Amino acid sequence: MAPIFSVPAPLVAFNAKFPLKSYPPIKPRSKSPISAPTLWVHPPLPISPDSLLSADVECLKWQAYLALRGLTGIKLRWDIAPEGGIDGTLPNLHVPISESVAKSEKLSHSDGAEDGELLAAHSIPTWVDAKLGVDSAADPLEGYKDQASRVESRAWVSLLEGVVHAALIVSQPTPSYIHTLLFPSSTPPMTDSLQKILSPPPAPLTGLCSFIPPSGIRINTSAILSQYRDAITSLSERLGTDKWFLGSSEPTPLDALAFAYLHCILHSSDTIRVEVTRRVNLVAWEWRVRCLVRDGFSR
Repeated sequence: MAPIFSVPAPLVAFNAKFPLKSYPPIKPRSKSPISAPTLWVHPPLPISPDSLLSADVECLKWQAYLALRGLTGIKLRWDIAPEGGIDGTLPNLHVPISESVAKSEKLSHSDGAEDGELLAAHSIPTWVDAKLGVDSAADPLEGYKDQASRVESRAWVSLLEGVVHAALIVSQPTPSYIHTLLFPSSTPPMTDSLQKILSPPPAPLTGLCSFIPPSGIRINTSAILSQYRDAITSLSERLGTDKWFLGSSEPTPLDALAFAYLHCILHSSDTIRVEVTRRVNLVAWEWRVRCLVRDGFSR
């Protein structure tokens, strides 16, 4: 049965000048198989060309986690954009198929076995447990000395990921409008990040009685920095002269998180850096842990 509507002949003749051609996929000329666990991270600061520590606090947290769990010989890559990672974020851990979390003989002999397995950040603890032959979930104290310390650690994590992270965000220099047009960033705007981490969230720029729909947020920088100063003071007093936070005998995830923030703050602007440099115990602790973390990685 002939179609009711047909494409006009002149349009068919015009489209014929632009045929759709398909080509076979281009395979890489050479590909080296993954031979060692490799962590994909944001690059270090440009002022430290020899540094192996990421300038991103989230990536650095996982670097510290791996090193403080006692793993060494982990390689680093920072030539991959966040869009190349799982869910468009870094870090990711690229492991050989022999060290995959999902052990499978069929997977080991598949065509893509030399490509290994890519793990999202939330899968790293499971991989570390399998690598070390332990089960962290079996410890009800999660590495802390008692139940009270385990509960207290939640409050410190909330403080670091809330007030301290907000201060780290507002202290970053704001790029010019021309720079944002020429080099658009894949990271969310500062206002979006602050809305997610501050409690209560900042008020909108326009009020309920305004004719303009609510948009943007009203950032009270002085209030954020005031809470940040109190947080650093409390952190210093809680650490005291202990080797690890909360008096733990071995490093815990809280130590990895605290190191990541302290290291990023010490390489940030004077607005927030000076609060840490005034606390000798925090500076000395960060330097000691930095050496441990740096020794666990290579390029």
